[in-house]
Amino acid sequence: MQLSPTETAGRFGVSIKALRLYELRGLLTPLRSEAGWRTYGPDQITRLHQILVLKRLGLSLARIAQVLNAAESLDAVLAIQEQALDQDRGKLQRALTLLRAARAKLRDGQTLSIDDLATLNTETSMTSKLTRPTFFHPAMVPHQHKYFRPEEIEALASREDFDQERDIAIFFGLVAELRKIAATGDPGSAAARALGKRWRSHSDAVTGGDPDVAMRMRALTRDALADPATASQMPFSAGDLAFLEKIMGKLKDPQA
Repeated sequence: MQLSPTETAGRFGVSIKALRLYELRGLLTPLRSEAGWRTYGPDQITRLHQILVLKRLGLSLARIAQVLNAAESLDAVLAIQEQALDQDRGKLQRALTLLRAARAKLRDGQTLSIDDLATLNTETSMTSKLTRPTFFHPAMVPHQHKYFRPEEIEALASREDFDQERDIAIFFGLVAELRKIAATGDPGSAAARALGKRWRSHSDAVTGGDPDVAMRMRALTRDALADPATASQMPFSAGDLAFLEKIMGKLKDPQA
């Protein structure tokens, strides 16, 4: 089944102008009919869905291009969307609890203090942006509290140098490169060593250079990969991780 630009725009709530913009930016490549008209088939519609998911989460078109170039499947983008919606669900529940408590106070003849109103203003201001207090990949969330207290997770995600959009794009790029190098089977190649150094540099940036945080994150990653319920959601496999560890071993031993 193929849709015309008008049908696609109507079904997905976008303008034809937006479809042309995505095409111009290299994000979406429509098919062409024998007469040269643009059409959109299943692959193009899947790509459009990915673009719209990331756009609604607040990513710029440049960021979207980085994520889509690195992500290998629709599931990777849906995992990002799931994480954002899960965060919103928790915030929405807190906001409802606060609003109900505030209304109960008013019914009892009490007034709301400045602190009450300030808290309501902060907690009821909903956002669909990806850049919110969250840190780990959604597949790791079921295991994260084994290694990190909630306040630690919030502190990590609230650092001034933490940019989730940027880190997602970098991480997907590193994973894609890791898989290409793993196909060669040589963890000691120049390309593998260069990747290892960049992966280590990125990890240091994410963990703030704290070896304890890095150690716990590695353990968290292994748990997520060992659990069948979350392993399939991870952006890389246990085999990918094993190959990365071989690369890191080569970096530690210059003579290897």
